[in-house]
Amino acid sequence: MQMKNALTIVAAVAAAMFAQVSFAADAASAPVARADVKAETKAAEKAGKLTPAGEGTTPTEKATGKSTKTRAERKAETKEAAKEGKLTPAGEGSPAAAPASGPKVDRMERKAATKAAVKAGQTTPAGEGSDAPKK
Repeated sequence: MQMKNALTIVAAVAAAMFAQVSFAADAASAPVARADVKAETKAAEKAGKLTPAGEGTTPTEKATGKSTKTRAERKAETKEAAKEGKLTPAGEGSPAAAPASGPKVDRMERKAATKAAVKAGQTTPAGEGSDAPKK
């Protein structure tokens, strides 16, 4: 029991020393007047650099380049692509997605192979794998 008390005291002293150092670092930075902070905020708001209320991510810079095509040109291109069948149907995912590679084994073959591995004792028992949670 004395060892627990000694460890508790050491931990408390270490925490107090750490807190003292962090408070000293805060005191070293010069305080800023409320009016200065308000002016900085107003300038950032005018520049569009503030995060909108309710959004946790920082805003990205807007594209500086203008589009070289008109809306009518873009719509015409989309209609042409639809006629040629080049558009991905809604909900079908990205056209850049590569098909899964690897051996093509149907379900019955996979089940038979797994059953044989279990019979031969080649599988890891449930809960004993390397990713099993520790109690």
